[in-house]
Amino acid sequence: MINLLIKNALIINEGKQFIGSVLIKDDLIEEIYTGSPDNIQEDWKIMDAFGKLLIPGVIDDQVHFRDPGMPQKGDLFTESRAAVAGGTTSFMDMPNVKPQTLTQELLEERYKLGAEKSLANYSFYMGASNTNLEEVIKTNPKNVCGIKIFMGSSTGNMLVDDIDTLSQIFEKAPLLIATHCEDSPMIDANLETYREKYGDDIPMDYHGEIRSAEACYKSSSKAIELAQKYNTRLHILHLSSGMEMDLFDNKLPAKEKRITSEVCVHHLRFNDTDYASRKARIRWNPAIKTADDQTKIWEALLDNRLDVIATDHAPHTIEEKDGNYMQAAGGGPLVQHSLVSMLEFAHKGKLSIAKVIEKMCHAPADVFQVEKRGYIRKGYFADLVLLSEDEWTVNKENILYKCAWSPFEGDSFHYKVNQTFVNGQLVYNEGQIDENIRGKRLTFNR
Repeated sequence: MINLLIKNALIINEGKQFIGSVLIKDDLIEEIYTGSPDNIQEDWKIMDAFGKLLIPGVIDDQVHFRDPGMPQKGDLFTESRAAVAGGTTSFMDMPNVKPQTLTQELLEERYKLGAEKSLANYSFYMGASNTNLEEVIKTNPKNVCGIKIFMGSSTGNMLVDDIDTLSQIFEKAPLLIATHCEDSPMIDANLETYREKYGDDIPMDYHGEIRSAEACYKSSSKAIELAQKYNTRLHILHLSSGMEMDLFDNKLPAKEKRITSEVCVHHLRFNDTDYASRKARIRWNPAIKTADDQTKIWEALLDNRLDVIATDHAPHTIEEKDGNYMQAAGGGPLVQHSLVSMLEFAHKGKLSIAKVIEKMCHAPADVFQVEKRGYIRKGYFADLVLLSEDEWTVNKENILYKCAWSPFEGDSFHYKVNQTFVNGQLVYNEGQIDENIRGKRLTFNR
């Protein structure tokens, strides 16, 4: 039995903050104290966290760790190392790998990989296509995070654009559906217009006009229409346009909504004026759009129309990102820097630390009904993060992604992750990673 007392930390959890202590027994939170307990036992290990913040571990509901099939970009071991170094203790990984996760057998193979390789807790989405409805509806809602539908361009044959198939999935899905929403015909038409003008060398700052707000809105509104028709549990990923914010409301808390929403760190951090300096390093799909879009996204986040903050962590090699518009891959690595990036906004007064924790820890647990995670609560798994107020700068030497680059290179942050605990185990400690630790498969209260 391992008993660890983290004492004298500034605990921020469920909208409250206080100086307190947390007792970990094996993989669970045994007790939470205001101040320090009077009855400290001789066999307890003590970690004095005076001057540090103690928060729940981040749950990232959208990552692409590239495993299996794309080892040059990343894998479950390398990217989970980066995740725990950044305070992310649980992740949900996407099905567009090689082979694509389109059968229950392939889905379970990925869970075996997670058990073998991941330092963080893990779940994997079941993928949908135009032809695998029977496999989709077999998905177990108790131990799979969701069904992923690409209602916009994707790799291989994972674009679901047949309306009859979409309708059947929305009608028969046994659990949450998560959607990538962009209208491919609109994007294709926009791209052709710009190629006629510029050839393949389209200026990068037109990316948000090619993958336009209108294309996003058309697809997102269609997903919501289907969800409302069939009373489907729908979660729309990586919203990127101000236009889409009008599709959501804040009348209910996230855990009571049937239709929920996600925004990613890069759409909060960057707008189209940043393409001039960062070029393809900030090329994502859906695209980073205008400053006005960014303003409206922030307004929706702060008034709770947007429920979750995630990353869409999608590493590519430098060679895959460089080149002209038609060559550069969409996506980038973020999971090591998502928490500190959002805390930087808190440092600047854009939102509170409590709001960051709500959107990155509590809300993902509520939206996906994750069992015993996302909060500092007695009886919950001890997924915890300690941070200090220390200024530091992202550089090649401290980047842990397998692709070895970050869109934040050269940027400075005022909060630093010191320790990360996954199921009570100290997996990250002041730059040192215990590579022998493995996370658990997430389970769900459904």
